[in-house]
Amino acid sequence: MESVFPKIYDMAMKPLEATRFKKVRTELIRNAQGNVLEIGSGTGINFPYYQQAKHVTAIEPNPQMSRRAMRRGRNAHVPITLYEANAESLPFADHTFDTVISTLVFCTIPNPLLALKEIQRVSKRDAAILFFEHVKMKQPHLAKAQDLLNPLWEKVCDGCQLNRDTLSLIEDSGIYVEDMESLYEGLFLSIKCKKI
Repeated sequence: MESVFPKIYDMAMKPLEATRFKKVRTELIRNAQGNVLEIGSGTGINFPYYQQAKHVTAIEPNPQMSRRAMRRGRNAHVPITLYEANAESLPFADHTFDTVISTLVFCTIPNPLLALKEIQRVSKRDAAILFFEHVKMKQPHLAKAQDLLNPLWEKVCDGCQLNRDTLSLIEDSGIYVEDMESLYEGLFLSIKCKKI
């Protein structure tokens, strides 16, 4: 049985995408150059923002999302190749990509540490690794609210973990965090990193 989540995702995100998210995506993806890997392309929301990339290789494990992304990919400014694959087992050779980008994806990856290891494996030395993710908030009462909401949120939003501490996972994986911007009281982080 098909999930309803991919069908409503774009509509549900439209208010955020039309305002602050558009600016964040534009600024983050401006840094995506050379041979780019996008982790979890979803419905292809990032595809129109690529301007500097030579080629974008996008992975998405959900076939419903992939079908929607393919339509956006045809109208992109740069060539995009889409694969149905999981972040924990990337079907690419070591040291392939100049840039890796992930936007609002790490909340749903079942084994995020393994995915981060795979990202490092397929990245070239000094590759830019760019994240835009929602995270567990630092304010104790808001973090507790995330914990309480998470079981329901996970069911409704296709496995999304509302309370995942993605920044700590990135730091623990050995990826070097160069710069970070916080949005909505720290609920969302735009994180620029480098493979060292």
